[in-house]
Amino acid sequence: MKVFLIFLLFIPFGLTSAQKIGELAPEKPPEVFPRNSWGVDIIFGEGGFGLGTFYRRSLSQNITGFIDFSISETKDDREITYVDYFGNQFTPDKVNRAFLFPVNLGIQYRIFSESLTENLRPYLTVGVGPAILLTTPYEQEFFKSFGDAKAHYSIGGYIGFGTNIGVSKSNLIGLNVRYYYTQILGDGIELMTNDFKKSFGQFSLMLTIGMMY
Repeated sequence: MKVFLIFLLFIPFGLTSAQKIGELAPEKPPEVFPRNSWGVDIIFGEGGFGLGTFYRRSLSQNITGFIDFSISETKDDREITYVDYFGNQFTPDKVNRAFLFPVNLGIQYRIFSESLTENLRPYLTVGVGPAILLTTPYEQEFFKSFGDAKAHYSIGGYIGFGTNIGVSKSNLIGLNVRYYYTQILGDGIELMTNDFKKSFGQFSLMLTIGMMY
């Protein structure tokens, strides 16, 4: 009888021996998000406010290709705007307003994908492409001045750092910071009196709102 009882006691240990103490649970597979995304960028730059749109397509878990287009104001870094007693704004020595219309192709590379949760997906981005700089006379009223607008062709691009936020697989929300550089082809443009600029560089903070599908 004693032998039979000992045998019964050892049976559970024999059946559970396959499960080792301290064995780690299998890692959760990474979230798979839709390959395509489209949306708008709200731009807050050194030159002023702007808007943009984009299309992105995932090429792998960490690499995404994109095309984007935006409209934003750009300024000479020496410009100082004053406000008079009546609330009117004016910039001494300003000759032209300038608006930047770039189209960029680029790559977005996700970083820290193995150490951060899917709720925060930081990335590095780089884009390059042609752009049009549109100038309008500063002495004229804002909307009427577009009747005398002049187009200047250029090439440029940007580098940036940003992050997508949240685990939704339909809505896209993100923030990113970019440094834009634009080189004008041909003659420069006169923004301030007797100062012709052929290149521009500026930082921009962008809020991204879009959809994934």
